[in-house]
Amino acid sequence: MFEQMEWVKPTEIEARSMQIIESEMPKGNWTPGELLVVKRCIHTSADFDYAENLYFSDHAVEQAIEILKAGATIVTDTNMGMAGINKRALSALNANVHCFMADPDVAKEAKERGVTRAVVSMEHARKLEGPVIFAVGNAPTALIRLYEMIQEGTISPAFIIGAPVGFVNVVESKELICNLDVPCIVARGRKGGSNIVAAICNALMYQIPGTR
Repeated sequence: MFEQMEWVKPTEIEARSMQIIESEMPKGNWTPGELLVVKRCIHTSADFDYAENLYFSDHAVEQAIEILKAGATIVTDTNMGMAGINKRALSALNANVHCFMADPDVAKEAKERGVTRAVVSMEHARKLEGPVIFAVGNAPTALIRLYEMIQEGTISPAFIIGAPVGFVNVVESKELICNLDVPCIVARGRKGGSNIVAAICNALMYQIPGTR
């Protein structure tokens, strides 16, 4: 097995990985920008199901790029998701990322109300100014609360990335987002995760010159 290994220079590993992904993934009708997002998700997870389950609203990639160029704030539902988003790329765009999940007041309020911290985190994001991109990779309750607030008219996300992972209300929460009149990218089905939303954010930013 050792003799059969493919030796690749460290600087060429990602490019070689993308070549392998493109050679093995099924053919699709993605736009060039959508294809880069799909490939980045597969690269992150080694799971080719993302070639089948990623939903893009009309012109989602182009809209997300313009929002990022405007210096958006990305709100994640996990610190892991926040950690995975490229800070150099964010800085180049004068954008930023925030996660309210570990804030003591969020934990306190969630306990008092008997709701998840993700619910309270989404509510706290209402105080943010400027365009906000929600990147949810863990808690379906975050997507459900976002949906409720949008219906109430108490929040207006610029963009939603929905990819919570799991079994309880995961599929249903994603479909709520797909049916909104809000630009979005959603990993339909049970699969997803913080690594996937970070990969989607990075794939979008990397399409903007000067972010890598």
